[in-house]
Amino acid sequence: MTDYRHVKGSYWLQTAPGPSRPVLAEDLRVDVAVIGAGIAGLSTAWELARAGRSVAVLEAGRVAAGVTGHTTAKLTALHTLIYDRLRRTRGAEGARLYARSQTEAVEHIAEVADELGVDCEWERRNAYTYVHDPSRVAEVRAEAEAAREAGLPASFVTETGLPFPVAGAVRVAGQAQFHPRKYLLALADDLAARGALVYEDTTVVGLDEGEPCRLATDSGATVTARDVVVATHYPIFDRAMLFTRLSPRRELVVAGALDTEYDPDGMYITPEQGTRSVRTAPYGEDGRRLLVVTGEHFTPGTGDTPARFERLADWATEHFPGVGLTHAWATQDNDSTDTVPLVGPLHPGTRHAYVATGFGGWGMSGGVMAGRLLTALITGEKCAWSELYDPRRVLSAVREAPAFLKHQAQVARHFVGDRLRTTPEVDAVPPGEGAVVRVRGKHAAVYRDEEGEVHALSARCTHMGCLVAFNAAERAWECPCHGSRFDTDGKVVQGPATSPLERREP
Repeated sequence: MTDYRHVKGSYWLQTAPGPSRPVLAEDLRVDVAVIGAGIAGLSTAWELARAGRSVAVLEAGRVAAGVTGHTTAKLTALHTLIYDRLRRTRGAEGARLYARSQTEAVEHIAEVADELGVDCEWERRNAYTYVHDPSRVAEVRAEAEAAREAGLPASFVTETGLPFPVAGAVRVAGQAQFHPRKYLLALADDLAARGALVYEDTTVVGLDEGEPCRLATDSGATVTARDVVVATHYPIFDRAMLFTRLSPRRELVVAGALDTEYDPDGMYITPEQGTRSVRTAPYGEDGRRLLVVTGEHFTPGTGDTPARFERLADWATEHFPGVGLTHAWATQDNDSTDTVPLVGPLHPGTRHAYVATGFGGWGMSGGVMAGRLLTALITGEKCAWSELYDPRRVLSAVREAPAFLKHQAQVARHFVGDRLRTTPEVDAVPPGEGAVVRVRGKHAAVYRDEEGEVHALSARCTHMGCLVAFNAAERAWECPCHGSRFDTDGKVVQGPATSPLERREP
């Protein structure tokens, strides 16, 4: 069994720490306020600033340190198995627009990096979606055909650079990978040079969609803007009930140094085995590569996360001999019920509020696509794929009903069923562990630290009231309904919640 616990967190954060930026301390007025400083938010802000708009970016944590700072950082239009589904549900034109929009996003990053002179470890690589199971080969062949019809340089292959045989794979040539933090920190610096304002540790807690719009923040300061973009990964404001069309999933990542002779020379993913994603990146000055393996997807707040980390670490060391694991982290994504991101007006009645969400694990190309699309909408330009991604699209029984009903059933099961479970006593919670217990008849999230001190919080997520559960590997409380996460003191680590868990007496 491989021990992952001694290794560090996100490699991207460690190797590109970045400067601190100010907290919003006074009222301000801008043309556009962007909530969230991940790749979608920063890309949108940068495009708008370049178009001459005054912009403020408001980030609850640190710039590019949330989901974007924990990504796998592949830049590809091949999104596992999507094109065969798209041509069936959106038609051939819908599939072509998806491929074109994602491909242009990848190439746009190359252009911007070159324009800004960013050394973001840009590398061209072929992308592969592979399967082991021979019964799925027909599915992969159909995907290769659909991707090729959509305009991608796609082909079906049976040979890859992986150190094990596959039954079949889709290969799309000429895709890319990069260091996301190095790119986005440079983008933030250029934003500042263009006069844009970027704030950290500033949580937006209220939105008034008047004309102009007004944002309230946790510091008491107010931002007035003609337009507002909600780019918080999972929308913190959900006036169109997008939470019914989004399901959160968490995935684990392990990484470590690999001799170049074992480099698979490509970007790989399989939908099998709870997902396995593989790529390498430049590492050190001795010519070695950093192997990055992602997988073990699960709903936040469910299951045994330490065991999942162990399985992923074991898989990496088994298939890539000699790899020494140096980093382990986790990431989170939101899947839309019809597999297509939701980018555009926040709800049917809005005139000046926009959203970008539901990237389904492909937020690097999707975030840049969103930035360009939202900029076109705000500046009054036309965009060929605005209808494809429009969040106001009507729920389709063919495209969405099965996933929609499954997600709602899971939420209802957690909302009701988690309250009926037998809970342990406070004294039964060991050091370094957490559990939901009953304290004076109410559910409490209790964590006992290594010194034995008990930290008790309300177990009700402040987003919509589901009960949280403890993630022992990351020592965090997680909501299984919509993916909000909190540290052991109750502070929000990840939205859509914006308020901390209330403290309780143990």
